[in-house]
Amino acid sequence: MGERVEGCDLHDRHMYRRKLHDCLEGLGRLLDQKRFDRPRNLMGLEIELNLAGPDGLPRMMNAQVLERIASRDFQTELGMFNLEVNIVPHRLAGRVLDQLAEELRTGLGYAHRKAAELGAGIVMIGILPTLAQHDLVSANFSESDRYTLLNDQIVAARGEDFALDIAGVEQLSCTATSIAPEAACTSVQLHLQVTPARFADVWNAAQAAAAVQIAVGANSPFLFGRELWRESRPPLFQQATDTRPPELQAQGVRPRTWFGERWVTSPYELFEENLRYFPALLPICDEEEPLRVIDAGGVPKLYELALHNGTVYRWNRPVYGVVDGVPHLRVENRVLPAGPTVTDVIANAAFYYGLVRALADESRPVWHRLPFAAAAENFDLACRHGIDAELRWPRPGRGGGVTTVPAVKLVLDELLPLAAAGLDAWNVEPADRDLYLGVIEERCRRGVNGASWQTECYYRAVEGGLEREAALAAVTRWYCELAREGGPVHTWPIGPP
Repeated sequence: MGERVEGCDLHDRHMYRRKLHDCLEGLGRLLDQKRFDRPRNLMGLEIELNLAGPDGLPRMMNAQVLERIASRDFQTELGMFNLEVNIVPHRLAGRVLDQLAEELRTGLGYAHRKAAELGAGIVMIGILPTLAQHDLVSANFSESDRYTLLNDQIVAARGEDFALDIAGVEQLSCTATSIAPEAACTSVQLHLQVTPARFADVWNAAQAAAAVQIAVGANSPFLFGRELWRESRPPLFQQATDTRPPELQAQGVRPRTWFGERWVTSPYELFEENLRYFPALLPICDEEEPLRVIDAGGVPKLYELALHNGTVYRWNRPVYGVVDGVPHLRVENRVLPAGPTVTDVIANAAFYYGLVRALADESRPVWHRLPFAAAAENFDLACRHGIDAELRWPRPGRGGGVTTVPAVKLVLDELLPLAAAGLDAWNVEPADRDLYLGVIEERCRRGVNGASWQTECYYRAVEGGLEREAALAAVTRWYCELAREGGPVHTWPIGPP
């Protein structure tokens, strides 16, 4: 959901806009003054989770489960069937991948046991297949004023019901009176701290890599009982948060859930675009005057800018933060769905961090050779087709030009070696590198990821005589059982038994 909103006192929008522009100017001054933290190779990880019962159906009880868990590592998310777990930042080096895996297994195992005391369980999956339209209503928002406020502001900006219209293997067409359908989308967010000088290269690399992340990691093929895209989160998220009524869509006004439209040369450009293109949703002002703080030699929090930035849902989002009085910048990668297992999540993270490092280091960067429109089209194609997608990519060598290549071939032949070199550059231990990139390699060789496994199991269940809802519930139960066993998804048998 983006940055957390503490309190809900709305201020005059003119005051808020003034504060936003002061924050943007303050960011520009900090960049000019080179006040930012030195790179410490820090990465962070957040995972959004679902609660489901032994029957595979969602459980609207995150408040009760969080009370049992009693850990600040776990928080609410938009829906009552959602949780989020935050892993403290780690230095990207050594055995960090195995360390992260162990921490996640321990934390999620504990949370699952506590949820089980209440008849629920923790599920890492992009979209819970058993969610029904009646589950995704405002009555099932988590008990927090910030969610109600954000919903009210988006609904007011739109001025009419939200239209959900996704044409995939099957067609979904329905309406919603709130942003509650967004709660169906549960993701992994990968953070990487970067210097201002390095930011544009890393963000551009992340944008170029987004399609292959989706192709190998898709895990969201079902919504409201319909088989849609292999990764249905992006179209759902865009439509469920779309403040544009149809007439503004027709005029080309940009959606708040946005891939972007160009490569960048500085972080400032992204923050400036967010102010220029997207009206404020949450006019909540902090007492801080950022320009006065800078003039006094201090470091401002840029509260209004951070808050506004959190309501623009870029798939690779720029993030400004202050730790111990020192400002820093991060690229937040929001592309991946949750799950299926801890091993799969860490494999996806290893592939991302290695590939982004290698692409950002290249002497002939991919964004100099690939049109941005092709990167955006790749993202759409990967969401639609998952591991079977064919993507546009620069031809190897110096001949130039762009060609179409199956995503699995691109990953196996070109991108996995780059990701391995990137992890070496981070000084990640070879044992971790080989273990987790090996998971990506095997997915590609077998043509299996979470989405393909779910759909294959669903068709087996239907062929076995189950009706649609019963088949999806059976797939969900089988998924949960295998996920708790912990083996990566490409090793799972096709079921349900």
